[in-house]
Amino acid sequence: MKKTLIIGGSGFIGSRLIDILDKSYIINFDKNKSFSHDNITFIGNILNKDDLEEIFKKNIDQVILLAAEHRDDVNPTSLYYDVNVQGTQNVLDIMSKNEINKILFTSSVAVYGLNKKNPDETHPLEPFHDYGKSKMMAEELILEWCKENKKHCATIIRPVVVFGEENRGNVYNLFKQINKKFFLMIGSGNNKKSMAYVGNLASFIKNRMKSGKGYEIYNYADKPDLSMNELVLLCEKSLNFKVPRIKVPYLFGMTSAFIIKIIFLMFGKKSSINPLRVKKFCATTQFDSSKAFSTKFSPPFTLKESIRKTLNNEFKS
Repeated sequence: MKKTLIIGGSGFIGSRLIDILDKSYIINFDKNKSFSHDNITFIGNILNKDDLEEIFKKNIDQVILLAAEHRDDVNPTSLYYDVNVQGTQNVLDIMSKNEINKILFTSSVAVYGLNKKNPDETHPLEPFHDYGKSKMMAEELILEWCKENKKHCATIIRPVVVFGEENRGNVYNLFKQINKKFFLMIGSGNNKKSMAYVGNLASFIKNRMKSGKGYEIYNYADKPDLSMNELVLLCEKSLNFKVPRIKVPYLFGMTSAFIIKIIFLMFGKKSSINPLRVKKFCATTQFDSSKAFSTKFSPPFTLKESIRKTLNNEFKS
């Protein structure tokens, strides 16, 4: 029986993806245990070719590569390139060796850079930090791999910020601040954000697993985009209380974040407030995902429904 190998399936997106797949056809390879799919999980690291060699002996016919270093505060930054670039190269090398011709890779809209005007998949890539640069380099490796052999086919999905139940990323931190009534709007709040619910993204990945074309790239974002003001208002309605209407000027917010970061560093600690996160919070991050929906894919949940589901699960249950 041919198997689909999911690399990085113990994480937030991978766990939700495996939930909706036929587990009899799935193998999960991850450096961490899976709390929900332990019986199909094998522990290993994509930086260790011996680990990869072993897992590829299990009759694999396609690969879904989710594993990545992606947090804002990864240190040293060389880890982005070790895992996201060299790890991808290791996977491609062993796929070629074993004549496995199909890969689906989750990249990121970080490859476009900040404050772009609703870029689609043809937009120039201008990443502004190491995570985005490493994802761009990984995409380049996959493109070259496809060119090497006409049998090779790859699907690259570039998700926007992903949120959902049990995630502890930037969207959760925003929701948590709002729920604790410890939230201040930095800037006007008119900047719009593209967002993706994990259940919808997992469904889109499942949808694209059936594709067998040479080389495809898709942005993924649930629509319509919400401004920060609209997002806060939706949180208010879901949580049944009012958020303070205090707005902090952007320059003051950036300066304060820089000072807080320095103070924490002096005590050898990391701060959840830093200039990069403030910059990303205030940026307009809208992305065109019309190509994804031109495949006739229909997300299981609306964006507003997904936000309410997440808030109810995390803060009301």
